Amino acid sequence: MSDLVTNMEWYRAFYWTAKAGSLSGAAERLYITQPAVTHAIKQLESQLGGQLFFRTSKGVTLTAEGDVLFQHIEQAFNFIHAGERRLAERHELTVGEMRIGAGDTLCKHYLLPRMRQFREQYPGIQFQVTNRTSRETVKLLKEGAIDFGIVNLPLEDPKLHIQESMIVQDCFVVSNTYCKWTAAEQPMSLNWEELSRYELLLLEKGSATRTHIDRAGSANDVVLTPSMELGSLDLLSEFARTGFGIACVVRNFVEDLLDRGELVELSISPPIPSRRIGIATLKDVPLSTAAKAFVAMLQ
Repeated sequence: MSDLVTNMEWYRAFYWTAKAGSLSGAAERLYITQPAVTHAIKQLESQLGGQLFFRTSKGVTLTAEGDVLFQHIEQAFNFIHAGERRLAERHELTVGEMRIGAGDTLCKHYLLPRMRQFREQYPGIQFQVTNRTSRETVKLLKEGAIDFGIVNLPLEDPKLHIQESMIVQDCFVVSNTYCKWTAAEQPMSLNWEELSRYELLLLEKGSATRTHIDRAGSANDVVLTPSMELGSLDLLSEFARTGFGIACVVRNFVEDLLDRGELVELSISPPIPSRRIGIATLKDVPLSTAAKAFVAMLQ
């Protein structure tokens, strides 16, 4: 006897005949003719080497061998039905999960508010977030450790599909007491060469954001040499607010501090080019239904 199931339709005919107790009942459930059910069962009996049913005045009844087989087949069909239900739940977004990678700043200011919004709509979806830099997020994505990553652009990789999302604007900010600048005054205007003479607070090298700022300085014939290199936007904002220098931050994410006058934006000429946040996925690797829905919200 082969170890492989020769024909799943034979087992479906067997299962529904046993459940219905009649060939006609199985035919009605399977939307096929009664002779087709009879043929399928005879084929299965031939394959397995024994009779599975005997006829009664009311229909058919399982033989002892048939009853043994039915106990296993019923369990198998229950698992199949459970799997179908689980898939249906996932397609309806009542259950599911997704694994996301993102850096500190993007987690707090971009990802978290949108996760909160998504969970309000789909409370059964679970999130797993891995906190890494954009470069490390890409590495995790290629290793299959996450489903998609939220990254700072520009980023180019032939193995990735990048969807552009929110536009962000980098800017330089200071406290309202640094160098006697106050929130009441017009923000001081500096060119890049003048800017480079001050105490600068920048993100650590290796991040996409730092690379973008360094390129902007280089485009204006300036090498930016920071007095401090910090690991997150929040630290940069806090050190600038305390008066340690001029910090390069993302304006979108410090608007509350600017509105309250705790930080003052400097006018830099020419200004830093804007950039975008990106959603990185592996090419030719499909996302789950839940992940697709969340990515659609992020765009």
